[in-house]
Amino acid sequence: MAASIAMIVPPTNTVNEAEWKRMAPGIRFPLLRMPLHAHADEQFFSDLKLFLKELKAEKPTVIAYACTASSMVLPLDKLSKFIEKETGIPGVATAPALVLAARELGMKKVAVATPYHDALNQHEKEFLEACGLKVLGIKGLGIGAGGPQEYVKIAKVTPEEVLAHCRSAWSPGADGMIVSCTDFRTLDAVPQLEREFGVPVISSNLATLWMARRAAGIKDRLQGWGSLLAEH
Repeated sequence: MAASIAMIVPPTNTVNEAEWKRMAPGIRFPLLRMPLHAHADEQFFSDLKLFLKELKAEKPTVIAYACTASSMVLPLDKLSKFIEKETGIPGVATAPALVLAARELGMKKVAVATPYHDALNQHEKEFLEACGLKVLGIKGLGIGAGGPQEYVKIAKVTPEEVLAHCRSAWSPGADGMIVSCTDFRTLDAVPQLEREFGVPVISSNLATLWMARRAAGIKDRLQGWGSLLAEH
């Protein structure tokens, strides 16, 4: 029976599922949309518990909480443990996956590109540095500065604009790049950026799928989407 990776994504997210299906067409991806939370507070875990109850009935192999901003939680295994406790099913989450993927690739000093506004970028910088990654630079597109209603604009940023933004966010001396947000169309940019910068590049969607496949016991490599999935 084929593996099934259930996904919990924000209401506006249209990119994550499409990118995962391109990379791993043999996996089934049941999906639920959960209201976006600025922080993983008590209300967040209360809402997540309800959505996990619904997904549990799907009997997936793994459950992935696929939102970067809401999953910047410490300790890194807090969300995955919560998912497994509530469902008995292995769980992964995006922000922890970015950190673990960066460690797997030997990143210590990173450049970060996001679609976010300055306040969220600062939150991500603090999260990454608390996890031992030195952020040499972080650059966003300012989306969300006027309120959460702007987040629908993230998926409308074209792949060409994503590539240009990542180039502008590069920091000389970095040994890797993180491209943040599961609704950011990064998939085609990653291999190109790796060739140009000569260092590993990971995105929210790449890192979360990588971690979910690991949790599902899938060991084969995926070629064409960057060094993380091709070599790890």
